[in-house]
Amino acid sequence: MTSDPFPGGRLERALASLRGLAVGDALGSRFLVPAHYPLLRSRALPPGPWRWTDDTEMACSVVAVLAAHQRVDQDALARSLAEHHGAGRGYGAGTARLLDRLREGGDWKVLAPALFKGLGSWGSGAATRIAPLGAWYADDPEQATHQAEISAYPTHQHREAVVGAMAVAAAAALNASPAGPPDAGALLDGVIALVPARSAVGAGLRRARDMLDYADVATVAAVLGCGRRTSAHDTVPFALWSAARARGDYEEAFWTTVRAGGDVDTTCAVVGGVLASSGAGAPPEEWVRRTEPLPRWVPASA
Repeated sequence: MTSDPFPGGRLERALASLRGLAVGDALGSRFLVPAHYPLLRSRALPPGPWRWTDDTEMACSVVAVLAAHQRVDQDALARSLAEHHGAGRGYGAGTARLLDRLREGGDWKVLAPALFKGLGSWGSGAATRIAPLGAWYADDPEQATHQAEISAYPTHQHREAVVGAMAVAAAAALNASPAGPPDAGALLDGVIALVPARSAVGAGLRRARDMLDYADVATVAAVLGCGRRTSAHDTVPFALWSAARARGDYEEAFWTTVRAGGDVDTTCAVVGGVLASSGAGAPPEEWVRRTEPLPRWVPASA
């Protein structure tokens, strides 16, 4: 009899979050197609299969690295991201160039800080891929934020991108708590307490907390942003507002999030990954069946 290499169900939680992220990403991306806009009113599903984007592909590397190293190994993560970078998955131009150069033997420690005239990328990619890490560290939300910070640097070194990753990981860890998911206010309060206050992401999270009673998603998106600027601070606060309000209802959270428009594959991926970190927030089985399977190089189970 061998001991469980992933004590406490860590890998199973991470995989559940990854599946929720993939469904949100893949189905959300269908609503970037104008022909599918009329389906929103009736909440009708577009035909499958639904193909996921770079968001899921990068999240798969996060889970694979955690399974192999029991923590974030930055060099291993950079290698995995570069090796599995698939053309046609919708990567941003800066990230795509970076991963191509890494695959050619470049050093992320040199390349990532040089992006965008030395400021580093403030995009949402590091945040979008990270919910499964939060699920992995459900027993230690502080460690989740620490590991999320480390995980951002191989591709996203701007402060806001890093804080965005910390916030999503914190939300997933808190939602997957062994004590059960917190209510909406407690979830956002917990995230706010775990991320740097002096940041645009932190300020957006505080606004999101103040807007939990708002029912008009268009108003909330107008205030918080919904990814149209593809930055972490224009994406993460709204996505976590939507996840917090959902109270574990994956289907309702998806339709609320996608109705706001913007970078809907990204916002729906974040919401899906956070909610599915808890067993109560799993996506509908029919949605899972219509979603492209995860790649075979991702560990299937413990």
